[in-house]
Amino acid sequence: MQKTFLIIFALFALNFGFAQNSEVLADSYYKKGEFKKALIIYENLNKEKPYSYKFIYKLVDTHQQLEQYDAAENILVQHLAKRRNPTLIIELGYNFQLKDSIDRASILYDEAIAFIDEKPNYIYSIAKKFEDHSLSEQAIRVYDKGKLLTPDKNYSIQLARIYGDQGNIEKMFANYIDYIAYKPNYLNNIKRAVSDFISENRTNENNTYLRRALLKKIQQEPNEYWYEMLSWLYVQEKAYNKSFIQEKALYKRNPESLDRIIELAVTSLNDNDDETAKDIFNYILETTQDAGTALTAHQYILEIDTKNASAKELKRIDETYNSLLNEFGKSELTLPLQLAYGEFLAFHQKDTKSATSFLRKSLKLNISDFQEAKVKLLLADILVLQEKFNEALIFYSQIQANLKNSTISQEARFKVAKTSYYKGDFDWAESQLKILKSSTSQLIANDALDLKLLISDNKFEDSTQTALKYYAKADLFNFQNKTDDAISLLDKILEEHKGESITDQALYQQAKLFEKKKQYNKAEANYLQIIKDWREDILADDAHYYLAELYNTHIAKPEDAKQLYEKIIFEFEDSIYFIEARKKFRMLRGDAIN
Repeated sequence: MQKTFLIIFALFALNFGFAQNSEVLADSYYKKGEFKKALIIYENLNKEKPYSYKFIYKLVDTHQQLEQYDAAENILVQHLAKRRNPTLIIELGYNFQLKDSIDRASILYDEAIAFIDEKPNYIYSIAKKFEDHSLSEQAIRVYDKGKLLTPDKNYSIQLARIYGDQGNIEKMFANYIDYIAYKPNYLNNIKRAVSDFISENRTNENNTYLRRALLKKIQQEPNEYWYEMLSWLYVQEKAYNKSFIQEKALYKRNPESLDRIIELAVTSLNDNDDETAKDIFNYILETTQDAGTALTAHQYILEIDTKNASAKELKRIDETYNSLLNEFGKSELTLPLQLAYGEFLAFHQKDTKSATSFLRKSLKLNISDFQEAKVKLLLADILVLQEKFNEALIFYSQIQANLKNSTISQEARFKVAKTSYYKGDFDWAESQLKILKSSTSQLIANDALDLKLLISDNKFEDSTQTALKYYAKADLFNFQNKTDDAISLLDKILEEHKGESITDQALYQQAKLFEKKKQYNKAEANYLQIIKDWREDILADDAHYYLAELYNTHIAKPEDAKQLYEKIIFEFEDSIYFIEARKKFRMLRGDAIN
């Protein structure tokens, strides 16, 4: 008995496996467009399983691909004679539509839709079958009818998707908003779905639709999720001040955490909206009862104030740092503030001696190995600023030895390479950079690759490596904030080493320095020269992108910017700027959908 059972089971498994393999083969033929081969296998599978709707649909679809509409009709009619299944009725209607018998198709579509009057549980399958054939109007009718027949269910997400496919963005947004009201915990999913239809341009028609709908909802039912969604929209538009208004309203309704407001402040700061960022950090200071949060807000405000501060303002900022350190004390908890003050002294007050002395005291505190590494990293940077390279290398090496394989250790290794490069020790720098190409930090890996390419591309052209040494020195001047000296040294490269492989690098680096000094016309000239003379080289896409940014942001040549973004899309498909260029090109073209 057991033996017989095993034989039967083995035969069943063999047949099941054979059927599976046959279906895979048929599907493969179908995808390749070899419909006749697929048809033979589907016919056999349909004979083996005549009541499997899966094979009926595949068989009918394959006949339709071969324009054998009568054969498809016969299969459907035979099955419908046994049972009026609504999805088969739609399939038959679609077959008539393919034969241009639109009236007969419409009658069958109406029959299928009427089916849900008595059996509402068919709503999803009937609508899905209409959607499969891009019969969106019929699918909408099914879901709209479903709203009346089954008021306990919600079809907004399906309707939103259909309206989106149709390009009816206003109705799509309305349905997504209905779904948020139905399931507020799906808010983040809806944000992702909506993000493809809005842009940074707040005057964009789609943005206007969504903004109006959300403002209307806030007036009708001021629930938290409407404020959150509107705040999110303002962030997409980079209208951080308006987002702040919504976040304040949210916080007043639920004053549990300032995390969202802090996140908004940092986002606006990173996007160079210093004014809004400062307003938000001041609000955090007025609101928080937490000393750590207050300290963080103070630190950010000081960093904002330090940008472009006059000598008199720098003195006031210095006094504020000292006042805060006296108030909160010098401990591991205030280490971020201590690091910020050390950087302020060295890089803004140009008082490297006081900065070094101050940070060495921080090292004596009871701090973790990681915190100690942060202090040593900054101390080493200040030593590089002073051109005390060997002392800096000692600190960087200590970090590598104490925190092996950590991100900060990899950062220290990169700075070893950069310091060796500043010194003109290009071979040692290159050996360190080779190791960092596989860094776990993508940013460090990219920076390491860029510097390695610079060295390897230019160190053999001139046996004395004069141009590369000039370039490294100009790079150091830039780090030391000696912008004019850096520009002058790059000029020397462009005059004395014109036409050498380092020329485009010098032009590009100088263009970035001109931008730093707001000398936009000079930056434009450099980018144009790279595009003209070095269009096949590695910096060609960089020059196109940053010249487009210059035209888009500072020189007010939107048409020229649009042409440059378009060039990146069609000529530099592998560029890291491709996605941003496409996005900004569509904005300048005035596309409704981002």
